[in-house]
Amino acid sequence: MKAQGIVHKYGDNVDTDVIIPARYLNSTSPLELAGKCMEDIDPDFVKRVKKGDIIVANKNFGCGSSREHAPIAIKASGISCVIAESFARIFYRNSINIGLPIIECKEAADEIEAGDEVEIDFDSGMIYDLTKKTEYKGQPFPEFMQKIIKAEGLINYINS
Repeated sequence: MKAQGIVHKYGDNVDTDVIIPARYLNSTSPLELAGKCMEDIDPDFVKRVKKGDIIVANKNFGCGSSREHAPIAIKASGISCVIAESFARIFYRNSINIGLPIIECKEAADEIEAGDEVEIDFDSGMIYDLTKKTEYKGQPFPEFMQKIIKAEGLINYINS
């Protein structure tokens, strides 16, 4: 399984309230949530993001609330993967549960820049910055997590 896209870059401690502001949590529609994704930290995100694009961030991405709205909004916006130095634990698990691939890799988080084109091989955990012609070794998903992601989430995996 692979992903390839253009990078949208963020820093440390991107919390769930800036990924999807609390004022929009009355909706459970993935498309409605996607339309407000990153609004408070990056007002032009929804105008720039394309299907397959990738978010790269630094430490503690997804800190804050335990709601699944944040990874749902990211996935529905078209993002194919989030790479970060580290993730908040509940965000990590919620992402896998809804089928949003995420990879931890400090070097990639430090060196990849906004606008770079990146390819990720989920089987090996390899991250390739095609713009800079560099590569990084991220943490590959265990086989059972890859199956959940391929099924587009835990519920689909259980029901298949």
